Amino acid sequence: MKTTALLLALVMGGLNCVHADEEPELDGPVFASLIAPDPSDFASTVQLQQRLASGELTSVALVRQLLARIEALNKKGPRLNAVIEVNPDALTIAAHMDKERAEGRDLGPLHGVPVLVKDVFDTADKMQTSAGSLAMVGQPASKDAFVVQRLRASGAIILGKSNLSEWSNFRGRTIPHGWSGRGGQTRNPHNPDATTCGSSSGSAAAVAAGFVPVSVGTETNGSIICPAFRNGVVGIRPTVGLLSRAGVIPISSRQDTPGPMARTVTDAALLLSAMSGTDARDTATYQVPNGPVDYHALLDRDSLRGARLGYPLYGFGGVPMLTDPEFIRVGKILKAAGATLVPVLLANPAEGAFTWPLLQLDFKRELAVYLQTRSGLPVSTLSDIIAFNASNPGEENYGQGNLEQAQQQSFSQTSYFRMTSALKNNNRMAIDNALRNHSLDALLDLSSGVLKSYGARAGYPGITVPSGFDEDGDPTGLYFFGTAWSEASLLSFAYAFEQALKDSSPAQPAPEAAAG
Repeated sequence: MKTTALLLALVMGGLNCVHADEEPELDGPVFASLIAPDPSDFASTVQLQQRLASGELTSVALVRQLLARIEALNKKGPRLNAVIEVNPDALTIAAHMDKERAEGRDLGPLHGVPVLVKDVFDTADKMQTSAGSLAMVGQPASKDAFVVQRLRASGAIILGKSNLSEWSNFRGRTIPHGWSGRGGQTRNPHNPDATTCGSSSGSAAAVAAGFVPVSVGTETNGSIICPAFRNGVVGIRPTVGLLSRAGVIPISSRQDTPGPMARTVTDAALLLSAMSGTDARDTATYQVPNGPVDYHALLDRDSLRGARLGYPLYGFGGVPMLTDPEFIRVGKILKAAGATLVPVLLANPAEGAFTWPLLQLDFKRELAVYLQTRSGLPVSTLSDIIAFNASNPGEENYGQGNLEQAQQQSFSQTSYFRMTSALKNNNRMAIDNALRNHSLDALLDLSSGVLKSYGARAGYPGITVPSGFDEDGDPTGLYFFGTAWSEASLLSFAYAFEQALKDSSPAQPAPEAAAG
């Protein structure tokens, strides 16, 4: 990515200080005018492991560097507000990881690597788990979320909690993406005036800004894919049930899933494998076929050769995809890598207006169950949260219309079952029928496109991978999606595209030369 190239150029050029009396330029996401770059800032986990294994770097030094970067950029300078809280024990944990490495204990590819998790994951430490809400500030959780347990077992250092759209974008529908009462407004490192999109804004922005190599977000409908795309990083929405939701502040178990964010597909695959596992607290994980998968081992840069990929005939506003300059550009790269692109007209599931009320009811029910697992908070019900917000409106006073509607929401069990079954099955059929009828290996769309909700409502996987930058310098992305449990294939296609994109950079032969 262009940030890595700029970082290396700055380091090679000997930039090692920033003058306090100079007017800072918001030269993100490197922000070299505000903090001296370091080779660790935008390194992948693979690169970091090489340096850690050789002794060139320690986890303590790495954590110190990343904490200094967060200190300089999170609440100062561009005020990215991507991190809602730093783990006060991060350096102690890093020292323990260094000790284990020195003793010959290797916990795997995340050993000693800092990770941020969205502020909806329970962590049994000194940090809050609040969904960005001031109403939830109190006694920390007593038990780690299952995916946090898995991360700790892999040797990852939980560096802190990432900011989010409050209540995972469920406080009110007019509140800006990336804002929470506790964390403020998350800003996009590429362009602080641009949207961060989706509720996992902080998780994506933190990776893009060089705060951590990888992070963990959650998605109900677009909250991993959209912020990852807008912030220029890789984001995976796994099949619902692949990753446990236990110990995660919920919206709807029908659609909720944790997912990785990273700067490379390789890192995203490593993180996905580390977090996977069967969990008695979330019985949906028992549905995962074939047990644990090493997604990294299955990455194949030649996987696009012979692959049949379906794309939508029309994008936003009914504009034909074949006239879209961005799709034309990425299409040439995909074809040069050996893929066949097949136009597809996906059936419209036609859910109507009932999808949001169903999510509101799910939130009302499932939040009540989650709150029973927490003690020492000033609230214990949704009604308490609504009352707290009414008494503490804050300067923004954004309101809480969605919480209030959720509190009043109800359906008969018969209606609820009929509607939720139709919602899931219609979206699944739209995807599965397109794959089957056109003999496709996967579907794709521009990450800015119209199809992200299909997979989210079906509970099916998707991955967005950066594809470059538009004329305004904002990130662009390509979105791969498919049927249940197709993560390995989707990751491999995304990896092959990522590598082909590198090969087609200006320093390489133009992609048109090889396109058919």
